[in-house]
Amino acid sequence: MSTAICFDFGNTRLKAAIFINEALSEIRILEKGTMTELETLLSECKPDKTILSSVIHHENAIEAVLAKHSKFHLLGPSTRLNFTTPVGKPETIGADRLAMVAAAVAQFPHQHNLIISLGTCITYNFVNNKSEFLGGSISPGMQMRFKAMHEQTALLPLIEPSNDFPLVGYDTKTNLLSGVILGMAAEIDGIISAYEEKYAKFNVLLTGGDICYFVPHLKKRIFADENLIFKGLYAICEKNN
Repeated sequence: MSTAICFDFGNTRLKAAIFINEALSEIRILEKGTMTELETLLSECKPDKTILSSVIHHENAIEAVLAKHSKFHLLGPSTRLNFTTPVGKPETIGADRLAMVAAAVAQFPHQHNLIISLGTCITYNFVNNKSEFLGGSISPGMQMRFKAMHEQTALLPLIEPSNDFPLVGYDTKTNLLSGVILGMAAEIDGIISAYEEKYAKFNVLLTGGDICYFVPHLKKRIFADENLIFKGLYAICEKNN
């Protein structure tokens, strides 16, 4: 039995996806992100391989522990990928974006793919049918918009996201929900339309922890996969280990 653990250290959460014999078995959230918590997971799962995608400043000791317990790879500029990155400074591309593009190329090879991730920020990532990652765009995510309206006004509250709201809000909470969620849905549909004017045919892959709030409101055809980044990390892990 072969076991691999793919770690995704994002701005909001630290996650670990456990793959057994190439199949995604379980996803865990590292609540505290301590070395003890990490070593407990490694002791329990005994992975053959590990990979870390990090967009935060993590402790260097984490990499040492992963290397001690497994064949370890840190996703970065020197990583071998299943696509090329013909952009100005490939070393500045976020590790999470590399993983998502890798998953898209693995699932839909020789096709245009637009990968949209809904997390702390919305990232739009386009890879063409020649497996060239061309770049994309970044805009504020859902929680960032809620926090901005709360922190930069005197009276607007910080609310929890929900899909229970009408188009025409009837109180402050539903006004905020309608404005942020429907506004973002309209933005996403609009960006997809802009790509449609430039590229005749492409797949749209939607991922990220916030997708449940937007899938019901999007008009465009999409493939929704919350675990896309982990599938990409696994593919990269296999290629580099």
